[in-house]
Amino acid sequence: MKMSHRSLVVELSCPDLVINVGKVTLGDQSRNELQETQRDHEKAKVIQAACALLNSGGGVIRLEMANEDEYPMKMGKDLACSLRELIQSSYFPAFFEFKQQGRSFYIFVKSWSNDALAEDSSVKPHICSLNSSLYSTSCSYVLPMDSREALQFLKKKKNDAKHSLISETETSPLSGISKADHHNTSESNPAYKVFQMKSLKHGDILPFSQSQSIEFEQFNTTDIEQHIINLIPRYVSAFANTGGGYLFIGVDENSRKVLGCSKEKVDLKSLESVIEGAISNLPLVHFCSSQPKMEYSTRIINVFKREELYGYLCVIKVEPFCCVVFSEDPKSWMVNEKNVCRLTAGKWVDMLTDTDPELISELAEAFESQLSLSHRPPLCRPVYSKKGLEHKADLQQRLFPDPVPSDHLRYTPESLWQELVSEHEGLEELIHRQMRPFSQGILIFSRSWAVDLNLQEKEGVLCDALLIAQNSPPILYTILGEQEAGGQDYCNSTAFTLKQKLVNLGGYTGKLCVMAKVLHLSAESNTESMEGAVCLISYPRSYTLVDTQQAEALLQALVIVLLSFRSLLSDQLGCEVLDLLTAQQYALFSKNLRKNRELFVHGLPGSGKTIMAMKIMEKIRNVFHCGTDRILYICENQPLRNFISNKNICEAVTRKTFMKKDFKHIQHIIVDEAQNFRKEDGDWYEKARTITQRTNVCPGILWIFLDYFQTCHLDESGLPPLSEQNSKEELTRVVRNAEPIVNFLLEEMQAIRNSPPDNIPSEYLRMLLEAEWARGIQGYLKIEEDLTREKIVTYVANTCKALFAKGYSEKDVAVLVSTSREVERYKHELLRAMRKKRILQLSDACDASGDHIVLDSVRRFSGLERNIVFGIHPSTPETAISHNFLVCLASRAKQHLYILWRSV
Repeated sequence: MKMSHRSLVVELSCPDLVINVGKVTLGDQSRNELQETQRDHEKAKVIQAACALLNSGGGVIRLEMANEDEYPMKMGKDLACSLRELIQSSYFPAFFEFKQQGRSFYIFVKSWSNDALAEDSSVKPHICSLNSSLYSTSCSYVLPMDSREALQFLKKKKNDAKHSLISETETSPLSGISKADHHNTSESNPAYKVFQMKSLKHGDILPFSQSQSIEFEQFNTTDIEQHIINLIPRYVSAFANTGGGYLFIGVDENSRKVLGCSKEKVDLKSLESVIEGAISNLPLVHFCSSQPKMEYSTRIINVFKREELYGYLCVIKVEPFCCVVFSEDPKSWMVNEKNVCRLTAGKWVDMLTDTDPELISELAEAFESQLSLSHRPPLCRPVYSKKGLEHKADLQQRLFPDPVPSDHLRYTPESLWQELVSEHEGLEELIHRQMRPFSQGILIFSRSWAVDLNLQEKEGVLCDALLIAQNSPPILYTILGEQEAGGQDYCNSTAFTLKQKLVNLGGYTGKLCVMAKVLHLSAESNTESMEGAVCLISYPRSYTLVDTQQAEALLQALVIVLLSFRSLLSDQLGCEVLDLLTAQQYALFSKNLRKNRELFVHGLPGSGKTIMAMKIMEKIRNVFHCGTDRILYICENQPLRNFISNKNICEAVTRKTFMKKDFKHIQHIIVDEAQNFRKEDGDWYEKARTITQRTNVCPGILWIFLDYFQTCHLDESGLPPLSEQNSKEELTRVVRNAEPIVNFLLEEMQAIRNSPPDNIPSEYLRMLLEAEWARGIQGYLKIEEDLTREKIVTYVANTCKALFAKGYSEKDVAVLVSTSREVERYKHELLRAMRKKRILQLSDACDASGDHIVLDSVRRFSGLERNIVFGIHPSTPETAISHNFLVCLASRAKQHLYILWRSV
C-alpha cells in the first residue's frame, strides 16, 4: 500500500465503510462552469473513493453539495461516465446507486465481483482499477493496457516464468525472451547502427520509420527535463514489456528528420541524470527467481549544422525485460484501516492474478471447494473442506434452516433463546415487540456477536441478535442491561465487522448493509430505550433481502464467517487457504466459556482437537479481554509446543517446563494430548486447577483435550478418573484422514477396545461406536513386512521421488520411527539414500512447518500431521499399548500411510 489520499476521510460513525470526499459540484451545467482543474480534482476524489470501496467490500461515498441550489440535482454526466469507465461495464446499476438527502449526495457502492461484468469478455479482472499503468507496443503505437489486457499479459508472463529456468551462466536477463525479440536490439537492426554513431547532421533523414520497436519524439523546448520525465515511463515500459526498442528524442515523427535540441537549451549531465532517475523509479514486478534489473543504454549524439555543433539527439535503447515494467504504480485504491491507499505495483499484480491454488490430483480428489475466488470479491480467500464432510449449504441448513419461513419468524438457536429468556426478565417481551414488523425470517441470537467475529466482548451486553428477514436489510440488535455509554459504538463496530466479513471472507456478492440498533432492558419497567441513531444514511430498497435465495446465499456466507479457520493446507500450498469447522466442532466452539470453565474434550484420532484448542484460545482472549501472555498451552512434546508457539496466540510450554515454573501471570490453561501426560514430575492437573482457580470470583478456563486411544505409555497420566471428569464433550467425527487410513484406525481401535491397557478407562472406549468419518476420500495404505534396514531406506527414498513427481514436496512427508534413539540410527542412512534421489531437506519435527522431510519419533510427532507418513518398525516394548502406538502413528497421516516392518 502507498500513502493515503488526504482529502478522503473514512467516517467511523456508521456500520459501513463511508468515505467523505468533501464538497463536490453537482449537475451538468454547474460542472461545465467549473475550471477544468477544479472539475478534474473533484472527479479524481470521487473515482478514487469508488475504486477503494469496490476493492474493499463496498460502502458509501458521501458528497457535500458545493452548489447553492436547494432542490435535488443529478450528479453530473462527467462523473457518471467516469464511474462507468472505472468498472468497464455497461451494467452500471450492478455496482452504483445514487441518492440525495438534504445537502448530502450519496453514492452506494457494491463490492467488486466480476460476475456482474459484461459477459462478452472471457477475461475478467479480479480487482477494479482506473488504469493499469502498463504499456505495450503494437505496430507503430505505444498503447496502454486496460485491466483485461493487463491480466492476459501478466498471466502469460507468470506462466513463462513458471515453465522456463533462468540459466545461472547468462550474463543478461534475456532468458525466456525469444530470439526474434532479441533481434530487435541486435547489431543487424539499422536503428542500432544509428545508436552507435557519435554525430549526425541537422536535417538528416533516418533510414527507418517508426515501428513496434522504434519511436520518434521531439524535444519540448519549454521544459525539456519535465518533457523527458513524461515521455520515459510509457515508452520504456512499452519497449521493456514488448521485446525491447529505441526511443529517439529529437526526430520529427512524420519526416524522420533529425532536429535535435539546441545546445544552449540543454545541459547534458542534467539530462542524463534525469533519464537515469526516471527509469530507476519505474516499478518492476518479477515472476522469476533471479530478479534482474532492467537493462537500458543512453546515447547522446552530436547534431551538427554547417560543420558546427548545433545540439544533441538523445536515444534510449531498452532491452526486453524478463518480467514486467510499469510506468508508475497502477491507479487502483483500497481502504486500509482508516485510510484510502493506492496499491503498489507488486500488490496490484498479486491481487489481479490471484486464483485458486492448484491442488495436485490426489489432493483435489480429497478436498472440495466451498468458496472459489472466481466471481468473488477481491479480498476473499479460497475455502476448502474434506470431501464427505458437510458442504456450506448443508451447514447452513443445519445451523440456520429455512431462513424465510412462510408464516412466522424463527428464533435460533432455540436453546440459547430459552436460556436468555430465563436469565433476563422482560427480554422476551422486548424482543417480541421489536419483531412485530417482521413476519418472515430468522433471528440469530448470540451472547456476543463480537466474540463470534473475533472481536472483544463488551461488558454490559446481555446478548446480540442478528435479524435476517424478508423485505428488510440485515439488522444487528445489541441488548444492554442498563444505560451505558458506548453501546452504539459497540453495535456499529460489530455490525461493520459483520458486513465486511460477509463480503470479504464469506464471499457474498449481493448489495449489502447491516443496520445497527441498540436496545436497553430496564429491570424496573421492562421497556426498552434506544440510543439515538448515529448513521442517518437511508439505503436504497435494493439493499433489502427479497427472497429465500438471497437469504440462503447470505447465510452461507455467514457459515464461512463463523466456521472458517486457517487451513494447514496453507503451508503446503504457499498461500492463504481456509477450512471449515464441522457442525460438531462449531457446537463445541460455541459453548459459553463462563458456564464451562473446566471441560474435558474427548476426541477420536483425527477429530481436530488441536485445531479446536487454538480456536478456544482465540475465544478466551476476546471473552476475557486478556493478552496472549495470560493464556497457557501445555503439551507433552517440544515439536507441538513449537508449532503452537509460532501461532502467537498464547504462551506454550511442555508439561516438564510447566511443572518447573510458577506461572503467576497465567489466568487460563489449555492442555492438549493429555493422554500422554505423566505424574513423574508431580500432579500437573492439580497445579493447573490451582492456577486457574486463584480467583474465586472469576476463575479462569481449564480445558483439557485428550484421546485415550492414543495413549502411548502405561504410567499414571495424572488425569482424574473418567467418572470424576464431571464436564465432558466428545468429538467423534474423524476429519483428517483418508478412508483407507480411517479403516486401519478403526481396526486398531477395535483391537484396543477388545483388550484395553490397564490405564485406559473401558467406558471411554464406547466412543468408538459413535465414530463418523468422511467416506470415499481417496488415499493410500501400504504395509510392508520383513524388510532390512537398507531396503527400508531405499523404499522411502524411491517412494518419495515417485510422489514428488506427482506434485508432492518435502513439506508433505514425515518419517516416523519408534524412539529418539532410532532417529539417530536411521538419519545418516536415510540421508544417503535421499541424496541419491536429489532429495536434500531432512530435519526433526521441531520445525514441523518447514520445507523439509520430518524424521522423528512417533511420540514426538503427536498432535501434528502431514499428507504422507512413513512408519518405520513402529513397535514399543510395552506390548499392551502396541495398538495404541499404531493408532498414534496412523492418525498423523492425511493421504498416504506406509508402515514398514523391519526383519528381526
